[in-house]
Amino acid sequence: MRRFWLLFSQTVTVLLAAYFVVATLKPEWVSRRPVLRSDTGVALVEAPATANGPAPPGSFRNAAMKASAAVVSVSTTKAPEQHPYANDPWFRFFFGDQGAGQPQQGLGSGVIISPEGFILTNNHVVEGADEIEVQLNDSRKARAKVIGTDPETDVAVLRISLDRLPVIVLGNSDALQVGDQVLAIGNPFAVGQTVTSGIVSALGRNQLGINTFENFIQTDAAINPGNSGGALVDVEGRLIGINTAIYSRTGGNMGIGFAIPVNTARQVLEGIVKEGVVTRGWIGVEPAELTPELMETFGVKAREGVLITGVLQNGPAARAGIRPGDVITDVGGKRIANVSELLTNVAGLKPGAPAQFHIQRRDERLDVTVTPGKRPKPRQLQEQQQQR
Repeated sequence: MRRFWLLFSQTVTVLLAAYFVVATLKPEWVSRRPVLRSDTGVALVEAPATANGPAPPGSFRNAAMKASAAVVSVSTTKAPEQHPYANDPWFRFFFGDQGAGQPQQGLGSGVIISPEGFILTNNHVVEGADEIEVQLNDSRKARAKVIGTDPETDVAVLRISLDRLPVIVLGNSDALQVGDQVLAIGNPFAVGQTVTSGIVSALGRNQLGINTFENFIQTDAAINPGNSGGALVDVEGRLIGINTAIYSRTGGNMGIGFAIPVNTARQVLEGIVKEGVVTRGWIGVEPAELTPELMETFGVKAREGVLITGVLQNGPAARAGIRPGDVITDVGGKRIANVSELLTNVAGLKPGAPAQFHIQRRDERLDVTVTPGKRPKPRQLQEQQQQR
């Protein structure tokens, strides 16, 4: 029996020694993982492929894959400006041939939102462009046509004619909360499609002087030049905003970016596609922020809302009984804190559809029903205010 255990122990010792030698000199013989050998002969162990497997915890892979295919690069070309007398023989005799110069190139991003080829982007990306080319993530290219623009929200609608277009899923920007995780997708600095991540830093940003109607989503996801018009998506890959602007002292990302909520962009899209223009509500008032001086002048008791300093004669507000000195605190169930919020909420009302307004007139709180009209073009609005 003793001889048997001695033989067994010696056999195990020899096998372990052999395994150690093989594992050291030929690890690929005993490892299930593939081993690469470089030109120097160093054995490198390769990790198993997981590209098609489940995403690791905390990864945004699925959201990026869902949304990226529908985000496009938008290239614009604008013909060079020519001197108005460039073709005049006498001008050319004295000043020579001025030449046409080089065409101006622009770059931005866009998002395909329907199989019919409609694309959302920023107005400032395509404004003044003579030619617009769109490149998909699968490298296909197509000339784009401008269906309509809305400079007051900085939204533009393009259209391309291609088959089998990837389409992004629209989310609900009204459901966003500060702290929600988001991804920004676009083509910054023309390096190619790029995905960055961050959170929703703030909601309802306005009074930035960027657009007439401002209700921006603020995010710290990196947004850089070339990202304009690209997608801001949630962790499910749903579109929640159109990247528009950044706050920067250097021209690059500083962690403060702004996106137009998708609900706003959707309203613009529907107005442009259905009617060719964006129709907004208008009540004919001259609003002002509540300041101690104005509150004393008008005898205002309210502590929040927007002061009405003037009312257009025979306008929607005047017909509803709103007077100078009234303070609007609520429009259609939404509280109003400043002029930008009043302007945005009134513009969102449907012309001809009555809406409930809460106002404070000195110590009295009133509910009035206002039937908004159609918002005039800015020049028409200015002329009407001058006639008041």
